[in-house]
Amino acid sequence: MENNTEETKDGKKRMPLIPILAVLSVLALGFWFGLGQDTKTTSLANGEENHAEDDGHGHEAGDVQEKEGHEEGEDAHGEHGEEEGIKLSEAEMKEFGIKVVKADAGTLSRYADLPGEVRANGDRLAHIVPRVPGVVRKVFKGLGDRVKKGEVMAILDSRELSDSKAGFLAASERVGLAEVNFTREESLWKKKISSEQEYLEAKQVLAEAQIERRSAEQKLHALGFSNRYLKDLSRHPEESFTQYKIMAPFSGTVIEKHITRGEVLKDDTSAFVVADLSSVWVDLSVYQKDLAEISEGQSVVIKTMQGRIKTEGKISYLGPVVGEDTRTALARIVLENKDGQWRPGLFVNARVAVGKIESDLIVLKSAIQKINDEDILFVMAHDALQPKAVKRGRSDETHVEIIEGIYWGDTYVAEGAFTLRAQMGVGDLDDGHNH
Repeated sequence: MENNTEETKDGKKRMPLIPILAVLSVLALGFWFGLGQDTKTTSLANGEENHAEDDGHGHEAGDVQEKEGHEEGEDAHGEHGEEEGIKLSEAEMKEFGIKVVKADAGTLSRYADLPGEVRANGDRLAHIVPRVPGVVRKVFKGLGDRVKKGEVMAILDSRELSDSKAGFLAASERVGLAEVNFTREESLWKKKISSEQEYLEAKQVLAEAQIERRSAEQKLHALGFSNRYLKDLSRHPEESFTQYKIMAPFSGTVIEKHITRGEVLKDDTSAFVVADLSSVWVDLSVYQKDLAEISEGQSVVIKTMQGRIKTEGKISYLGPVVGEDTRTALARIVLENKDGQWRPGLFVNARVAVGKIESDLIVLKSAIQKINDEDILFVMAHDALQPKAVKRGRSDETHVEIIEGIYWGDTYVAEGAFTLRAQMGVGDLDDGHNH
């Protein structure tokens, strides 16, 4: 191999210059590449970090912007919901039967609430008792049956009745004979053929017979037989002498029955109870605290305990004494009951108007709708009818005081609120939104 070393003048060997330069060049190039790679790596790392920060800030800003936009949208939606309603023309309101009025101050009636009970009208109630004892032969009417005045309800066989009829017929015969004898004696006395004593005796016998017949007649009248019947009694068959007919004293309903076929009835036994229920009594208990404000002639609103039946009447009687046991006084109302809905025995509540109350703001009670356990009025706002929750105060039969929710002068739906509710599709007011 060729030796490339050189020898100096002093005898020392010297390395060639070119290889040294080559080695230095390689080292410099390696250093440069390493430095550049580190710089590039650092730059890339910094770039990714900056990108990540940019991305992070970008997403966060976007999220905030989106959230704010959503919240603004919800706020706008909420504001829109508050302003929601339905706009109707005058023609449409007329078509749906919707009428609006302004909320105003007014007067409410003050009431006394009294408990009561429906009773049969005592003036139109009869305990039917046979006027003679006897055995029940036929029964024609039962409990709950309707009867007409004079209608036969049952027939008894009565020996006592037979004796009374026979006594009347015998007395009538004696009167007839006494009249003939008196006429004859009177004629003879006038002709001076018989003595005055005989004439007077005949006159006395006639008078006694007439008295006896009158007594027998009165007994039969007391048993319910008419003059016409007694006049024709002698022509009646003998078997009818024992028959006693129990008849209805007036038209009504059998509300009690205490008679069976074959039973022996006494003349003090109630066979039937008949009531004319076309009118009834409502007896109210008036508390001592209310007595000063209750009087005859006052109007009363009467409801059943369930509130399903309602009517009005006037107090026709107010008792002058307070009961020792109940410490209440009796007030009575006479009610027409043609349809029979007021049944004796029903418990009722009665409301008597006893005064007036001034209120700053009242509305018609019928205008309020109950939705989700809230009292709702439909109020005109922004030219649209909107549902508004209100808080009630005192009330009477037609109006109610409003404490909160609307203001004096607000226009509200007085008639047709239920129709409007259906038209708006308001069933449940969820969070106040009505879509």
